[in-house]
Amino acid sequence: MQLPFKCIDGEKELRGKRVLVRVDLNVPIIGDEVRDDFRIRAIFPTLQFLRTAGARTILISHIENDVTDSLSRVASYISRFLPIKAFIEELSAAQSIVSGMSDGDIVVLENLRRHPGEKNNELNFATQLASLADIYVNDAFAASHREHASIVSIPRLIPSYAGLRMKEEFERLSESFSPPRPFLFVLGGAKFDTKLPLIEKFLVIADHVFVGGALANDIFKEKGYEVGHSVVSDTPVNLRHIESNPKLIIPTDVVVANPLEKTTKSPQSVIPEDRIYDAGEQTTSQLADILNEVRYVLWNGPLGDYEKGYGSSTEMLARAIASSNAKSVIGGGDTVACISKLGLLDKFSFVSTGGGAMLEFLAQGTLPGIEALKSS
Repeated sequence: MQLPFKCIDGEKELRGKRVLVRVDLNVPIIGDEVRDDFRIRAIFPTLQFLRTAGARTILISHIENDVTDSLSRVASYISRFLPIKAFIEELSAAQSIVSGMSDGDIVVLENLRRHPGEKNNELNFATQLASLADIYVNDAFAASHREHASIVSIPRLIPSYAGLRMKEEFERLSESFSPPRPFLFVLGGAKFDTKLPLIEKFLVIADHVFVGGALANDIFKEKGYEVGHSVVSDTPVNLRHIESNPKLIIPTDVVVANPLEKTTKSPQSVIPEDRIYDAGEQTTSQLADILNEVRYVLWNGPLGDYEKGYGSSTEMLARAIASSNAKSVIGGGDTVACISKLGLLDKFSFVSTGGGAMLEFLAQGTLPGIEALKSS
């Protein structure tokens, strides 16, 4: 496959070069501890490559909650594995600190979202960042669906490349457009209105498309079933062409709760007092049977309300995929959190760092961050 961008591993003259690397360090932190380092470890190959090549690496990233959060704890965590020369708290101090770097040094800049210019994609802010470096590397696949200054504007200003993780994400996710057959696509979570184009696309590509999580509730509603207090789309979605497709699979049993009980029943048996929280064991058993036949599985999103403790079906599916012979590609925050908790990360062929970015890439075949690298 021909890549649509230049990758940094093809650049041979990096010694002494100042390299601005956009990474995604938006990881969960509880207290002072990083609780999931999957995205951090994903960028290590790029950082090791640059360090070995003698580049002077400046890491830039965001972390959630904009102004209030700091990347200082993440920088400290990275320093357990790679030497960090400095954590730069203020952008105004960056130029002098960068000028004092030696070959192989790594520094980390404070949370980009402390600056309104990041989310507003202001050219002036991008210019300030670009002035720190000779070249730019985007290794933040998970943030590359955002049209932010550090993602789409810097590549217009200095020579730009994809990082090793970005390259791998592009290659591995692109395989799903013409995968080995039979092919099972599993999509969970919510927001049917945004995921409908993805379902339509993969009903053409895949042999089986399973829709679970809150997305399935909209299909139950389309079929005329009672959904009670279950989560459904805020706006009406026309699903008639979806629910009648023979490739579509939806839960055959659901876990519900109401003021009197928590039980498992068929979707047709849901009553107005119920709220659907998860898929049942019959559904996951059906998926396990399909997994015995398929050669490729692509999965994004939990099958139940994972954050509220309804993770049984998601965990059962994770174990079934991990023990199958199918090539497996998965992604999504709760999905990755689940397999990480189960200790199954290394049992899948590829685990994407992207949640929304993975879904947008699968739907569009590209991302704003990739397009920016193409034109650089």
